[in-house]
Amino acid sequence: MDEQNQKTAMRVSTVSIAVNLLLSVGKLLAGIFGRSGAMISDAVHSASDVFSTFIVIVGVRVSAKKSDTHHPYGHERLECVASIILATVLLVTGFGIGLGGLRTVLSADYEHLAIPGRMALAAAVISIAVKEWMYWYTRAAAKKINSGALMADAWHHRSDSLSSVGALIGIAGARMGYPLLDPAASIVISIFIARAAYEIFMDAVNKMVDRACDAETEETIRGLVLGQEGVLGIDRLMTRLFGAKIYVDMEIAADGSRTLYETHAIAERVHDAIEEHFPEVKHCMVHVNPASCGPDKDMER
Repeated sequence: MDEQNQKTAMRVSTVSIAVNLLLSVGKLLAGIFGRSGAMISDAVHSASDVFSTFIVIVGVRVSAKKSDTHHPYGHERLECVASIILATVLLVTGFGIGLGGLRTVLSADYEHLAIPGRMALAAAVISIAVKEWMYWYTRAAAKKINSGALMADAWHHRSDSLSSVGALIGIAGARMGYPLLDPAASIVISIFIARAAYEIFMDAVNKMVDRACDAETEETIRGLVLGQEGVLGIDRLMTRLFGAKIYVDMEIAADGSRTLYETHAIAERVHDAIEEHFPEVKHCMVHVNPASCGPDKDMER
C-alpha cells in the first residue's frame, strides 16, 4: 500500500472511530434511559466497532511496510491477519448479544419486561442513517485502495446498521404491546453479526491460501496479453491473491525463429501491459515458449 492509500485508510479509520464513539455513548444512554435491552446490545456492537477500527489501523500500517530480509515478498498478508482478528471480534460480540437476548426470551418472565421509551426509538433511527452512511463511505475508500481490512470494517458498519434495524423493530413492537420483541431483536441482531463475521473471515482466508483471482479478472488478463504484438498464444496462466495484491505467472507462445532479444522484448511488453492495466498486480512473471515446442521447453524471461 503506497503512502497516499495509507493516508486514505487512516483518514477513513479516524472518522470511523469518532462516529462510533459518539454513537456507542448515545445508544447506551438511550438504551438505559429508554429501558431497551436491544438498544443497549446495539451500543455494545458500536463500541466493538471502535476496537475493530484500531485493528484495521494496525493491519494497514504493518502491511504497508516494505520488503525486508525476513519478508522478501512484503507484509501484505498481515492485513488479512487483521481481518481475521476483526471477524473474531465480530463473532464474539454477536454471540454475547444473542446469548443475552436468548436468556431473556427463555426466562418466560414477559410481564415484567420494561417497555422501551421514545428515546430508544429515536436512537435506533439515527443509528441506521449514520451507520449506512459510514458503510458506503468506508466501502468506497476500500474499493479505491483495494484494502481487505478496510472493506471488512465497512461490512462491520453494515452489520451495525442491520442490528439497528432489528433494534428498531424490537423497540417499536415492544411499544405496541409486544415486549418480547425487544429481546428477540437482540437475537436477530446476533445472527446478522455472525454472518458478517463469517464473510470477512472467509475473504481473509482466501487471500492467505493463494486462491486464484476470479474468472472475469483472468479473462481480462488473457485478452490483454493476446493483444500484445508477437504473442501467438497463452500456454499457461496462473494467478494468486496475496493479501490485497495479485501475483501473476504465465507462459506465452512466440515465434521460435526470433532472437532472444526479440522474445525478451515481447515478454517485457506483456509484463508492462499487465502491471499498467492492473495496479493491484505486485509481481508478474512471464515465460516465453517457442510456438512449435510447447510449454515443456520454455525460456525464462
